Amino acid sequence: MVEDAYVLGHSEQELRRLMLQAENLRPITTRLLREAGLAPGMRVVDFGCGVGDVALLAAEIVGPTGTVIAIDRNATAVVTARARACAAGHANIEFIEGNASGFAGSGNCDLAIGRYVLVRQSDPVALVRAAATHVRRPGGTVAFHEVLLVGTWWSYPAVPLWQQTSDLINKTFDSVMTHPDAGARMIEHFQNAGLPLPSLFSETPVGGGPHSPLYPWAAETVRSLLPRAEEVGLIRAADIDIESLEERLRQAVTAVRGQIGFAHQHCGWAKV
Repeated sequence: MVEDAYVLGHSEQELRRLMLQAENLRPITTRLLREAGLAPGMRVVDFGCGVGDVALLAAEIVGPTGTVIAIDRNATAVVTARARACAAGHANIEFIEGNASGFAGSGNCDLAIGRYVLVRQSDPVALVRAAATHVRRPGGTVAFHEVLLVGTWWSYPAVPLWQQTSDLINKTFDSVMTHPDAGARMIEHFQNAGLPLPSLFSETPVGGGPHSPLYPWAAETVRSLLPRAEEVGLIRAADIDIESLEERLRQAVTAVRGQIGFAHQHCGWAKV
């Protein structure tokens, strides 16, 4: 299994962006963990843990009698995640540096979860199949929270700058990701991996007004993507004024009393 290039990079700035993103996604991922049946005392494996946000959420739910194993291939992210877990007092998380898709499981976990990982795989089915090797049979659960990187985010009334921002983000991701639509193909990927039909739900982060966290999330995503966007000829950094983008988005939306929707989030899970 091969992961597509991580086009957002691994700078300290990008690690901060990941934490900002996690705050926006926390309610959705929490719902997935709860609906997938995660409970105190369980054992979890987190694929592509990044700076540890899903692992931290899982650790809160499983409590001190449970265990979380979190895997990421980026050493800087793992160091950051380990420090955050320590600061939060979660001694029940083990962080491992390595390619998550390359770890064969021992079948002793209750839940295998990944967030924003299927979209980065050259073969999403292979990762779903690998995840299933980590969970108990019968009764273990495989779950994924994915983003749909297809189409334009919406705004009502129409806010051209918001739509241009989403278009730039999606086109940049599309230049490097093999499966930007993986979130909308979970039934296909789960069943091709030999798993049962997954349960599904979808949510969309929605905002507006002067204080929405969607503005900094969008602007910082563009900032991390700029080198790739320039490389493939989508934009020149000098033409976008990245330092003012967050404020310009805020002003454009609030000026029309607008309501905005971010990228659709798709969650699916199945017992094996």
